[in-house]
Amino acid sequence: MGTTTPPRTLAEALRARGDESLAGLLRARPDLLNPVPNDITQLATRAGTRASVVRALEHLDRFALQTAEALAVAPDPAPYATLLSLLTGDGLDDGEQRDDVGAAVTAALPGALATLREQALVWGEDERLRLVRTARELLAPSPQHPSPTGLGPTVAEATAGMSPGRLQEILVASGLPATHDPVSAVAALSALFTDRTRMAELLDTAPVEALSVLDRLVWGPPYGEVTPNPTPPVKWLRDRGLLLPVSTRTVVLPREAALHLRAGRAHRVPEPVPPVVASAAERDPQAVDRAAAGQAFTALSTVEELLKLWNGGGPAILRAGGLSVRELKRVAAALEVTEPIAAFWVELAYAAGLLASDGESDERYAPTPAYDEWLDLPAQDRWTHLATAWLPATRVPGLVGGQDAKGRALSALGPELDRSAAPDVRRRVLSLFAELPPGTAPDPETLLRRLRWERPLRGSVPSAEGTDLRSRLALWTLNEAELLGITGRGALSSQTRALLNEGEEAAAALLAPLLPEPLDHVLLQADLTAVAPGPLERPLAETLSVLADVESKGGATVYRFTPGSVRRALDAGQAAADLHAFLAAHSRTPVPQPLSYLIDDVARRHGHLRIGAASAYVRCDDEAVLNEILADRRSTGLRLRRLAPTVLASQADPGSLLEALREMGYAPAAESAEGDVLITRAGARRTPPRTPPTPVPEGPPTPDETLLGAAVRAIRAGDTAATVVRKEPAEGATGTHASGPLPRTTSAETLATVQAAAMTGTAVWIGYVNAEGAASQRVIAPVRVEGGFVTAYDHTADEVRTFALHRITGVAELAEDGPG
Repeated sequence: MGTTTPPRTLAEALRARGDESLAGLLRARPDLLNPVPNDITQLATRAGTRASVVRALEHLDRFALQTAEALAVAPDPAPYATLLSLLTGDGLDDGEQRDDVGAAVTAALPGALATLREQALVWGEDERLRLVRTARELLAPSPQHPSPTGLGPTVAEATAGMSPGRLQEILVASGLPATHDPVSAVAALSALFTDRTRMAELLDTAPVEALSVLDRLVWGPPYGEVTPNPTPPVKWLRDRGLLLPVSTRTVVLPREAALHLRAGRAHRVPEPVPPVVASAAERDPQAVDRAAAGQAFTALSTVEELLKLWNGGGPAILRAGGLSVRELKRVAAALEVTEPIAAFWVELAYAAGLLASDGESDERYAPTPAYDEWLDLPAQDRWTHLATAWLPATRVPGLVGGQDAKGRALSALGPELDRSAAPDVRRRVLSLFAELPPGTAPDPETLLRRLRWERPLRGSVPSAEGTDLRSRLALWTLNEAELLGITGRGALSSQTRALLNEGEEAAAALLAPLLPEPLDHVLLQADLTAVAPGPLERPLAETLSVLADVESKGGATVYRFTPGSVRRALDAGQAAADLHAFLAAHSRTPVPQPLSYLIDDVARRHGHLRIGAASAYVRCDDEAVLNEILADRRSTGLRLRRLAPTVLASQADPGSLLEALREMGYAPAAESAEGDVLITRAGARRTPPRTPPTPVPEGPPTPDETLLGAAVRAIRAGDTAATVVRKEPAEGATGTHASGPLPRTTSAETLATVQAAAMTGTAVWIGYVNAEGAASQRVIAPVRVEGGFVTAYDHTADEVRTFALHRITGVAELAEDGPG
């Protein structure tokens, strides 16, 4: 096809493109690559399928979509001037269409049209613009599918099937000359509605009520219901064809009349320019960074505290998967947050690979081995690990507590929380943050308007909450970013900008100086508390968490020492002297005397009673203590009896007996079968090695440049083979035309032809049946013929291949030299 010949089909338009343009199409619409099309014709066919066109339309911004919608209601093909007029109006609307909007549309239209052309939704020269048929069917108006523009069918479409007599009546009522030709009648009526002067004169004679009816229909929907005996205004409009019947009870305002009333505009408000994301507040960038760093440290502490809760084995998994509502409430209470926020932390740990199912028969959640590796990392690296796990995650914690399509509750860690649009929304929200000056917090409402402009068709169906999915995802992103320390005081932090643009190392380097240094000391107080004025070093924090209970958290953590907490440390194998030495070494204040007395008192009584398995027994060298226990009414449920002066037996298990005696105020210790005291350190239960959950992709992934280049070469080669001109067969020969079946020649003819082609270096057309019996047509350039095989460059596959001669069904010469 010559460069000056306009394309007649989409395939011809694609064939005329350069390789870079074809690569751009495949990059914008990666679904066309699965599998790689055989040739340009197959690529064009696939680009016109309904599923592919819908996916392409969903990725258009508001103005590109408005351009496609205008083409859907324009004549096919439409000149560029007609398209521009549909978007700007005819300028005769008494100034309603502002000049600045018209100028913005004029400036933006070439770019929008280029986008539609690149994605193969529009093809043809500027004087003959064509919207692909599937897109026209999706966007054009019909009674079952109203147009997004609110326009109805044309006069020709609305009057199809109308009797000639009725058409004559409409012409006479409209003041047009009668004609018995229906085509001429429709043309005359259409010409009237598109003539500004005559249409204005006709409407000047309309009753005021009739104009009110038109006002209600002009911007859509254009359909209205009528009674068998319509009111005079409706009858006036119907008699003159301004309302045309669709059924016995439904009428429609024809497109030409509506466009006159709209001053030629397809849309009430064209939106050629994206909405500006407004600023809600201007903050000091350094204050933003500090606030984000503080929240990042809180996020690390929260995730660590969450996984400590499940360190010895977490809650059981529901039969349908996920975490029960009761367990989520327990997590929320332990973390002192609301349930939605608790769901976010649980899902974040799961996305980061720190939490998983243990896979046992009694399936439970537990930390993974990766959690221990994560704990050993510096704080800034632990944060970048969480942030980079959050960005691409498709699981949406905000859905927890809602219902799925079948009305079932959605649970944390459940199977129905993936939304493939989440990563795209998340990254787009952060990129809009990044476009603002440092320290600027955007206005959420303008941010949502911008997102709706960029993807008006994505998630446009309202949800049960009354907003579309993309808007909900954006709002959840704002909240989660603040919780995680991605933003601080509503603005994007410098460390997050570095994470998005430069990578994890740059972000960690900026975050490290802003995080508090771990402390190696606490402040002991006389009221049996210890104050940690900041984060503690890990060994100190772990030992102190066993020796004392956390009473309050915040900028400073308050620990309280109780008999139970001291006994817990003794059960873990610590001696009283070890605890005194630990406190003296790590306290900046003297160890209070009440705390020393508490440790000594608990240690003196600790292990005085010994409990082992008989099913359970109590052993004590002091008979008076055992007598006291037997006399205590609270021990009745333990069903104790004396086996010896210093031994009591119980029908309760050792664990229950141990807890019961502790509740009675004693300090028993468990012992082994050999009589040794059992040390009960907190167990660390881990799952087998687990990989983080794989995000659910949103359609095919964007191909890399290597794949794009190979795909374009394969499509070009296949197209060359499919479109090459074959030589007409000689009279009486058994060969076929290009459009026919595989060529048929005898074995001798086949051998002679391919040998001649190998000697002259020309290409030939062959039919070939592979070992699986699949038949194909190929254009090859034979290089060598020997041993029953032909080695040739296969233009169809764009590579050198070997073909068995006995599998070649036939061969035909090309009309020209073949592909170059």
